[in-house]
Amino acid sequence: MKRTLLSLFAITVSVCALAQQEKKLLKPSDINRIPTLSDPQLSPDGKWVAYSVAEVDTAKDKRVSHLWMQSWDGKESIELTHGDEAASSPRWSPDGKYLSFISSRDSKNGAQIWLIDRRGGEGVKLTNFKGDLGDYAWSPDGKKLVMVIGDPENKGKEEPKTPKPIVIDRYRFKQDVEGYLQHLHQHLYLFDLEAKKLDTLTVGDKDESSPVWSPDSKTIAFVSNRSYDPDKNSNTDIFTIDARPNASMLQITSWKGADSNPQWSPDGKYIAYLRSTSDADYMMYDQRILCIMDVVGSNKKLLTQQLDRPVGDQVWAKDSKNISFLVADDRERYVASVNINNGKISTISKGEYGITDIATNTSGNWVVQKSDPYTPAELFALEGTKLRRLTFHQQAWLNTVKLAHVEGFQSTSIDGTEVSGIILTPDSNAKKLPLILFIHGGPVGQDEFTFDAVRQTLASAGYAVAAVNYRGSSGRGLDYCKAIYADWGNKEVKDLLGAVDKLEKLGIADPDHLGIGGWSYGGILTDYTIATDTRFKAAASGAGSALQLSMYGSDGYVLQYENEIGTPWKSADKWIALSYPFFHADKIKTPVLYMSGLKDFNVPTIGSEQMYQALRSQGIPTELILYPNSFHGITKPSYQLDRLQRYIEWYNKYLKK
Repeated sequence: MKRTLLSLFAITVSVCALAQQEKKLLKPSDINRIPTLSDPQLSPDGKWVAYSVAEVDTAKDKRVSHLWMQSWDGKESIELTHGDEAASSPRWSPDGKYLSFISSRDSKNGAQIWLIDRRGGEGVKLTNFKGDLGDYAWSPDGKKLVMVIGDPENKGKEEPKTPKPIVIDRYRFKQDVEGYLQHLHQHLYLFDLEAKKLDTLTVGDKDESSPVWSPDSKTIAFVSNRSYDPDKNSNTDIFTIDARPNASMLQITSWKGADSNPQWSPDGKYIAYLRSTSDADYMMYDQRILCIMDVVGSNKKLLTQQLDRPVGDQVWAKDSKNISFLVADDRERYVASVNINNGKISTISKGEYGITDIATNTSGNWVVQKSDPYTPAELFALEGTKLRRLTFHQQAWLNTVKLAHVEGFQSTSIDGTEVSGIILTPDSNAKKLPLILFIHGGPVGQDEFTFDAVRQTLASAGYAVAAVNYRGSSGRGLDYCKAIYADWGNKEVKDLLGAVDKLEKLGIADPDHLGIGGWSYGGILTDYTIATDTRFKAAASGAGSALQLSMYGSDGYVLQYENEIGTPWKSADKWIALSYPFFHADKIKTPVLYMSGLKDFNVPTIGSEQMYQALRSQGIPTELILYPNSFHGITKPSYQLDRLQRYIEWYNKYLKK
């Protein structure tokens, strides 16, 4: 282990010394220096926080995560694991003496669970099963683990030299990363730590996920879709099962929408969970409500419906009377709390920042993960309503770069809709800059006051960069989110263009040098927008589509299509209307850089290829960049860097003439 003792004085001195270094503008290559913190876990006594830190190994062209511990008083930081093989998902043993984690080191069967003494020493492999390990959790008495394990390919045997034909007979038959879907499922297993024995808890042709133990270690709650054909709906319910082989399960929710994320109260009397607002077979435009029920599923209460905001990551206080949770609200993500008896909701920590994780236990200490526009995620102690920074993994590289100025703005669309956005500029006084409207995906989601490496790098290259939470985004209420139902590329484009108009009026954006771009739905909206308005001089459309009619059966959205706009043979006119960027490709005058991952099953490459061909056929300057062996989200560091460099080169070519 690597141990670092740092007094508060030493931290202050070192940070101040680094701050004296000459800062340079953020470059694309700097993104490889940004560590990613995740999964904070408080020790049972509340004195330590375990978490993982992923960093780029440029030689191996991948991110590798390792485990760290941070003392609650902020004085001691310890790196627990090292080497080429990643370690992730730290979990404390209930007695606080050990940390378990997931790693593929020394294993022919893939990721396994390992155990390390928190006081020092080498890790020891606990399990050796076949199949893909997902989630896992310790029983409160420390005797067992519950694990989610996926059925192994080829029933755990070696893959034949000549792969067998892929037989497809499912309604929903493809999934990004997973590929073509066979009849493989995820089930719950029990592992006895003393006997080193693995027992099967659930079987069958359904999937189970999100297992959590009751405080007495006798029962496990979990999530499953056990409808007749889970491929044809997004319904999930919560079940409980005794922690022993051959036990029968009890269904304790029956909402036709999605019930998820069960969490037992410390006294074992209640289960808190999240519920969708919609009970449709599928609804893209939705938000979660925090609910509670007793452990047999009766006396259900919807605790946050009046908020009209998406909530998540709920955590019980040790008194079993209050629940803290995260709220996504108009570019912020904050911590709130609700009393289960009187329903009173209180704001705990809120500001121009985003909190993405929250953890506590019976020690009474709280830890959160927080990011702001100038700092990637770090861990903070939450003491009452005050935040105290615990980790400083980002500080070394941040002290070497000059970041763009970030502030919020409001715009009004042509139909009177008020829209929120964020603008990044090289400095706070920048005026009449070439603008890049960089659009978030989803569409459900929001741009927040958190660190954005891509937009920061684009701004450092001399651009004003706008993020706009168009209608369809979350954080502004359910009606705002649902406004684009079956009407894509209409209200969103009005909102995007209204934001550009406002930035021109403010003197920030040069109306003669406008660019646009985005990934996924951001790429789709890029095509919609340039087919509507010719003012943009350069565009970058990543992992998008425009001929929506051709995507039916090609991508992973058949449930949304059939529930939202109907089947093509019954709603052909609507499908063609929603495909207007392709059918009006002759109206597009903007040079476009198209990009896609060649293994993208979410929005397949054909969506980019079709628009590339349509513009090429008309002599519009365009390029198509394809990333081999890449899925919808580009994860290989060299490809992420390449994409960012190509953005800048493309925009420079057409916006800085």
